[in-house]
Amino acid sequence: MNNPFYRVSRLLLLAALPAALLTTACGSDDNDDPPAPVVEKGRLLTVHAAGNAAGSPTVTLKVLADDTELGQLTYGQNTGYKDVNAGGRTIKVNVSSDNRTLVTQAVPVEKDKSYSLFAYATGTAQEVAGLLLTDDLTAPVANTAKVRVVHLAYGAPSPVRLIVPPATSTAPPTDLTPEIAFGAGSVFVDLNASGYNLQVATGATRTRVLDVGSRNYEAGKIYTILVQGVQGSFDQALQPKVTVIQHN
Repeated sequence: MNNPFYRVSRLLLLAALPAALLTTACGSDDNDDPPAPVVEKGRLLTVHAAGNAAGSPTVTLKVLADDTELGQLTYGQNTGYKDVNAGGRTIKVNVSSDNRTLVTQAVPVEKDKSYSLFAYATGTAQEVAGLLLTDDLTAPVANTAKVRVVHLAYGAPSPVRLIVPPATSTAPPTDLTPEIAFGAGSVFVDLNASGYNLQVATGATRTRVLDVGSRNYEAGKIYTILVQGVQGSFDQALQPKVTVIQHN
């Protein structure tokens, strides 16, 4: 055992052993399992425009996608955009207090697309329906904003359009959107970024229905002008009004 060659060989073997153990340990961490599949998503914004839900504008609604809660809303509120798995989804709008379902709607959600779902009043009773719109959120042209009008005011004049009122009594108004019937929404249109007091108007004479109100429309921003309510309601809170939703 005093052979010098034996001692050198033994020392070399011992020196190599930690490296061999380390290589073995590293190899044991290798995971050959396939990576978890990527879940494709779209985005959904939900709006409570159903002032007659359960007979009162003060009722809070709960929005669910395949029984997963997206948010709770009072009249005139929206959830903002929420991620929703792509594919066929079932959206429910329930009364928060008793979980009674007012709207059940099948919604086809595509990857990376954005949508708005409006729960709205269909009459003076307690019926509620859902309007699904695809939201084109591509950036507006330089120095412009994008706007659309959505008409969900039951019993109000129909169809309506969004206009820029004339600067003088002899000048014509400027149409921004085509006419939109009750229960529908227009496409987004370009609007030069500036301050406006837009109007919702009806008919060939562009008769004023509602003022949107004085507002600055910022370059690069995207807006929905929502007309909601129940014409002729004794509840002042249910009278037709305009709500402006900013999408970005």
